[in-house]
Amino acid sequence: MDRCQEIKAHIRMEERYEGLSLIFGDNMTLKNEILQAINDTKKETGKAPFIFDKVSNDRPDIQCIYMEFHDDVHREAGDFFTRILQKLNIDHCEKDI
Repeated sequence: MDRCQEIKAHIRMEERYEGLSLIFGDNMTLKNEILQAINDTKKETGKAPFIFDKVSNDRPDIQCIYMEFHDDVHREAGDFFTRILQKLNIDHCEKDI
């Protein structure tokens, strides 16, 4: 199965702000894999983005982990997000956001 069908990645970048959401549905195994990739990347880089766990009781298909960097003057978030996507074997982000 295409990994991008299991975990849908959306990235948003604005001036001094970057955000990455990883939608995993209601698959707790995928959620744990995402959280492990985040923790590993935090240890490797020393960076610590804000992390939000979006839970929906009405729509389990849209559950996700969202990470964001505020005031990222030096654009260091890009490397952080790239490492996470590589660890999860995600080779592209969705285009609908």
